[in-house]
Amino acid sequence: MKRRLLTLVVALTVAGYPSAAVAGDPLSRMTLAEKVGQMVVSYVYGESATSVSAADAAANEAMFGAGVTTGAQAVEKYHLGGVIYFTWSRNLTNPPQIAALSNGLQRAAMADTGIPLQISTDQEGGTVNRIGAPLAISPGAMAIGATFDPRTAYDAAKVSGTELRALGITVTHAPVVDVNTNPRNAADGVRAFSDRTAHVATFGVAAERGYRAAGVGTTAKHFPGLGDTTVNTDNGVAVTDETREQILRTHVPPFRAIIAAGAGSIMAAHIVAPSLDPTGVPASLSRPIITGLLREKLGFDGVVVTDALEAAALGDYTDEQVIVGAVRAGVDQLLMPRSVPGAIRILLDAVASGRLSERRIDQSVRRILRTKTGSPYVVEPPVVGTPAAVDTMNRIAARSITTLRSAALPLQDGQDVLVTGWGAGTTTNLATALGATRLYTGSPSDTVIAQAVAAAAEHDVTVVTTSNAWADPTQVELVQALLATGRPIVVVAVGTPYDLASFPAAPTFVAAYGYQPPTIAALAAVLQGRAQAPGRLPVTIDGLYPYGFRAP
Repeated sequence: MKRRLLTLVVALTVAGYPSAAVAGDPLSRMTLAEKVGQMVVSYVYGESATSVSAADAAANEAMFGAGVTTGAQAVEKYHLGGVIYFTWSRNLTNPPQIAALSNGLQRAAMADTGIPLQISTDQEGGTVNRIGAPLAISPGAMAIGATFDPRTAYDAAKVSGTELRALGITVTHAPVVDVNTNPRNAADGVRAFSDRTAHVATFGVAAERGYRAAGVGTTAKHFPGLGDTTVNTDNGVAVTDETREQILRTHVPPFRAIIAAGAGSIMAAHIVAPSLDPTGVPASLSRPIITGLLREKLGFDGVVVTDALEAAALGDYTDEQVIVGAVRAGVDQLLMPRSVPGAIRILLDAVASGRLSERRIDQSVRRILRTKTGSPYVVEPPVVGTPAAVDTMNRIAARSITTLRSAALPLQDGQDVLVTGWGAGTTTNLATALGATRLYTGSPSDTVIAQAVAAAAEHDVTVVTTSNAWADPTQVELVQALLATGRPIVVVAVGTPYDLASFPAAPTFVAAYGYQPPTIAALAAVLQGRAQAPGRLPVTIDGLYPYGFRAP
C-alpha cells in the first residue's frame, strides 16, 4: 500500500470505512505526478474496482497500458482525480453494484494519495439519464421548465442528487443552463429549460440548490452556451455566429446566476465563438473565454472542467494542443482525454519544459481539492427508488404535459386506438398505458407509411409520436399522410415542441418533452381525460404559439 500523503481526520465510519477530510496544506506533500493526476477525469471499464471480466481487463489495458486491468489499478497508477461512469463502460448494472464499485474505487484512491476520488456521471434527467430504474427517473429540463414553477427543478434535483449520493456518485454533470434559442439545436433541445434567459437562470439556480441540498456537486454546462448551434459537439464542430453583445445578453446570464448561487464547477464547451475569440479555437481551449470572460469578468474561481476531450469537435487538434491549450486557457479538469497516459505525460513534460508552470498546476489542484469534502464512502446496499422519490418525479411529470390543440381529446371509452410513430420503447409503453394497438414506424419508408395509413383507417383514433421531426423528413411525411386520411389524429411530440411547425395543420397536438416512464404515464392520463394538462410552452414556436402558451 502506498503512503498516505495527507493528514486524515477520522470523523465517522460508513460501511466500515473511515471518513476522511483533508487537513493542512496538501500540495506541499504531493508530487507533481500526483498533482496532474488530480486534473484528469477518466472512465474505467468494469462492474467492480478490482475484479473484472476478461473483456473489461483488455479494455482497461488498451486505455491505461499493459498490466492495468482494473479501475482500481488505473486510479492508483495515475493518481486519478476523478472517474466518470457510463453504461457502455459497464459501470452501471444495478444500485448495489454501483455502490460497491464506488467504494472500491475510493479505497484505491485513499490508499494511493489519501485524497477522495471524484465520481461523476451525466444524470440530467429526461433523455440523459445514465442510470434508470429502480432510481426515481426525473423528467428532462424542458419538461421541468414547462411547469413554470422553479420549485420543481429544486425537487427533482434534490431527489436525483440524493439517489446519486447513495450510489457513491459525488458529482452530476448537470444542470444544463444553455438558452435554447435555436429551434434546430442538435446539442440541447429538451435538455434545456427554455429559450428565455431569465427562465433558464431561475430554473438552473433552483436545480443547483437542489443538488447541493442533497450533498452532490454540480457542473453547470455548457459555457459560454450551446443554445445557438445546430451541431452536437460530440459529432462535429459547433460554431455560433452571434455577436459578443448577443452572447453576453442572452447566453451568459444563467452562468452568472449559477456562480452567484455558489456553483462549484462549470463545464467549458467545445463551441467556436469568433465574437468572443477571433482565433477560432473552441471555448474549452480559449483563454479569452475561460480566463478573460468566465474567471475575470464573471468572477468564477471554482473548478472549470472541459467537455469530453474525445469529442469530434476537437478532432483537428493534437493531444498536446488540447491538453496544454485547455490548461493555459484556465481549465482545471480534463474530462475523458483520448489517452490518460498521454495526457499525464504531456502535462509533466509541459511543466518540465516551462510551457506550464507548477504554480499554474497548483491553482487547479487547489480548486479541485476544495470540492472534495465529506466521507468518500457510502452505505451498502444503497436505498433508492423510494415511494416518496418516485411520487415526486411523477408529480413533476404530470405538471409538464402541454396541450396546444385538443380537437380529438380526450380519448373516449370504447374507442379503438392506434399508437404509431417514433420510438420503439415509446410507442410500446404508450400503447400499453392506453390499452391501444401499436405499430412502430421509426423513420419510416414509403411502405411503412402506407401500412400506418391503412392501420389508421381501421381504428377510431390514431396517436402518432414524433421526436425532432425537423431533422427527419420521413416523420413529417408520416404525420402528413395520417392527417390526409381525415381520421382523428393526435400528434404527440416526445422531443421538442417545435415539431408542430413541420405540420401546422394538425388539429390535435400535445407536447410531452420526453418519453421516460413518469412522462408516459402523465401523458396517457391527459390523453384519456383523467388529468388536465397544466404545462405551458417554455419556448416560442415561431409563427404559431408564444412562450407561455397552453390551450385554453
